[in-house]
Amino acid sequence: MLLTLKQASNWASEHLNKSVTSANISYLIQYGRVETIQKNGRTLIPLHSLENYYSRNKREQRWQDELGNDLNWTLSFEEFKEAETTKHVHRLHPYKGKFIPQLVEYFLDEHTDNFKKEAYFKPGDIVLDPFCGSGTTLVQANELGINAIGIDISAFNAFISNNKVRSFNFMHLYEETQRITNELRKKVAKSGILEFEHKLAEALSEFNNRYFPISFKRRVRSGEIDQKKYGIEKEKTFLKTYQKLVTEYNIDIQMPIDTDLFLKKWYLPGVKAEVDFVYSKIRPVEDTAIQSALMLILSRTIRSCRATTHADLGTLREPVTTTYYCRKHGKICKPLFTISGWWERYCKDSMERWVDFSKLKTDTHQHCITGDSRTIDIRTMLKQIYPIFSEIVQEQRIKGIFTSPPYVGLINYHEQHAYAYDLFGFKRLDELEIGPLFRGKGKEARESYVLGVAEVFRNCRRFLADDYNVFIVANDNFNLYPTIAELAGMQIVNQHKRPVLNRTEKNREAAYSETIFHLKERF
Repeated sequence: MLLTLKQASNWASEHLNKSVTSANISYLIQYGRVETIQKNGRTLIPLHSLENYYSRNKREQRWQDELGNDLNWTLSFEEFKEAETTKHVHRLHPYKGKFIPQLVEYFLDEHTDNFKKEAYFKPGDIVLDPFCGSGTTLVQANELGINAIGIDISAFNAFISNNKVRSFNFMHLYEETQRITNELRKKVAKSGILEFEHKLAEALSEFNNRYFPISFKRRVRSGEIDQKKYGIEKEKTFLKTYQKLVTEYNIDIQMPIDTDLFLKKWYLPGVKAEVDFVYSKIRPVEDTAIQSALMLILSRTIRSCRATTHADLGTLREPVTTTYYCRKHGKICKPLFTISGWWERYCKDSMERWVDFSKLKTDTHQHCITGDSRTIDIRTMLKQIYPIFSEIVQEQRIKGIFTSPPYVGLINYHEQHAYAYDLFGFKRLDELEIGPLFRGKGKEARESYVLGVAEVFRNCRRFLADDYNVFIVANDNFNLYPTIAELAGMQIVNQHKRPVLNRTEKNREAAYSETIFHLKERF
């Protein structure tokens, strides 16, 4: 039996007793998870292929077998679609290592306590996130009517967080995005890059349709095709066409060999010129809120325009200036030659996300302070930068903490946004990061991590209410948090082990969990 996309999504929804969209089915097709048949120009899916996929994909039992029966599947939030876990401003800017908003909401919202014995926070309370990251705790606190303070050593992280919860004059913001977009269009039109891109896209489409049909990924997965060998062979074949077009349209693809400047190393000359051009149009904007929003849109844009492969966007390897075989998409892809498409897309998407969030916002206060959580005086800093919020903090103590500290030796938090630091001139404080990738995961790194995280919570205790609750999201492979809790003057009173689904890493199918540690004052 053959099914259309719509029929397949209906069947899967009924089979799983949850919503499965046509887009979800398209994903399975794109990545070769299910078979397809082309019939009269239509893509059809054999029912047996869907049955095989979903019978293999019963993750709950498989993950419990691998990770233990103490796995709390309720906290997987499996029933939520990606659009819900990345709702409104939560997907305003890419950020490694963030948790989904439903996890914050579960522990902060007094109305979602069906599986809890008590509510830990209520509207009007203050919650603290001393490792604020991209501001998930701040955003969800706002939705729930809870005030929130964030702290982060990264100036760019604080920049992202504060722009998510900020209020804007949307008409003014729209007018400014249109003004800059129109000026960028004029610049790009004069450069001749659009005609080059059109010709290159036509050639790529014809080539990929011929050598990388819709069945290609399935044949790779079944072992019929050696992906690496075949990909390299076709990459070399198309390179001749690419080089001919580059010469014909006089496209500059020469990149500096030795440079520490991120924007020169990872952006084609024409792309960097466009980035500089847009930023030159943003700088004169007098409204600081609008200027900040435009900078965030530009940052999101340039992250997508780095000269690298699609598969390596998360972890840069080597600059790419030619067409290449793309492991992610299973075809020949190309680097970016203009930012115009991404700029316009993100202007529209960012505006929609801010507007969507504005409909949910409550009249509460949220702000992320740039600083070292180990030593910062929260009240003094707030008094300087947010006097109204400072008065509330003076009147009532912080009710508790919800946070996810960095994992040991996993991410360099400044370096992941090096393009923004380079362009906007934010001050980098890499040496003050706790547990960064560049320090590794060895014994010395772990000991330094334990002391650093414990010092953060010990410092934050000064500002907490007597009967505080601290929730820490961590994948504690090295069993560090019992020691951290003890050094901080706290005790672990509960643990919630949750499966982490829909990870963005390449091993996303592997069973993976993290723990939410519940800490209170040690008596």
